[in-house]
Amino acid sequence: MPDKAYNIVGLGELLWDVLPKGKELGGAPANFAYMTSLLGDHGVVASRVGGDALGRTAGRRLERIGLRTKFLQVDTQHPTGTAKVDVDPAGQPTFSFNENSAWDFFEWTPEWQKLASMADAVCFGTLAQRAPQSRATIRSFLHEVSRGTTRVFDVNLRPNSYSAEILDESLKLADIVKLNQDELQIVVKLLGSEFAGEERSARWLRDKYGLRLVCITRGDKGSLLVSSTEIHQHNGVRIVVADTVGSGDAFTAALIYHYLRRASLATMNEAANRMGAWVASQTGATPPRDDYYLQQIRTAISGEE
Repeated sequence: MPDKAYNIVGLGELLWDVLPKGKELGGAPANFAYMTSLLGDHGVVASRVGGDALGRTAGRRLERIGLRTKFLQVDTQHPTGTAKVDVDPAGQPTFSFNENSAWDFFEWTPEWQKLASMADAVCFGTLAQRAPQSRATIRSFLHEVSRGTTRVFDVNLRPNSYSAEILDESLKLADIVKLNQDELQIVVKLLGSEFAGEERSARWLRDKYGLRLVCITRGDKGSLLVSSTEIHQHNGVRIVVADTVGSGDAFTAALIYHYLRRASLATMNEAANRMGAWVASQTGATPPRDDYYLQQIRTAISGEE
């Protein structure tokens, strides 16, 4: 496997998850970038925080977990984002986000334009597109990336943060889409199709938008990958769940790590499920590194020599 370390950007909301046991820095892009860095690539957060105490603490927290703050914008007019997280007995979270957060007001800057041109992959979702200014900036970023850059749409549907238009335009800008089995039904119906089962609906998305890969996650029951030539299913990894916050972002990080190295669907699926399960077995979205386990994920091989 090549030794090259790729530049991989998590583009979107940076916020504090207010959990029952206290505050944890979160937001899908930061979780994704952290997991990317643990695997050995250059994970970069492109987001915006307020010029307040939470924003300053967020910057220090990023640095403490090994992520640079060079592309973290500071907003003096709007507060750092927060999300109240309630976790049910099965470890499943629900989120309540504050309105008019700093990450609703991304600016298209020369620094972000340069970052876009340097990225080997960029991951984005729907939540940070809930406000027009950030939505426009995200689209400018995706249009500015190089021809060979992999654009990953990790859907992450949250109430009042998406529409058929946002989904359609995001999919047109994506090479890979990842969504869970419940989101798949919502997405295909909003885009004008009937849900026809996971495989057929995934193929419909793939063909309609010319996607290279469609990934459907099934919680503890694994995942389905559909490419232009192949379908692969994984049955999941059995663990004792602490909470599932950030496990989907970890899944995506491992998936893209192996996708960029041209691994098989089987290897991508094995590594992604292992990574997601590891995070779900820990408390919070950015657990301390476990080099033994991370090496297993980097070298994950399933169904190939």
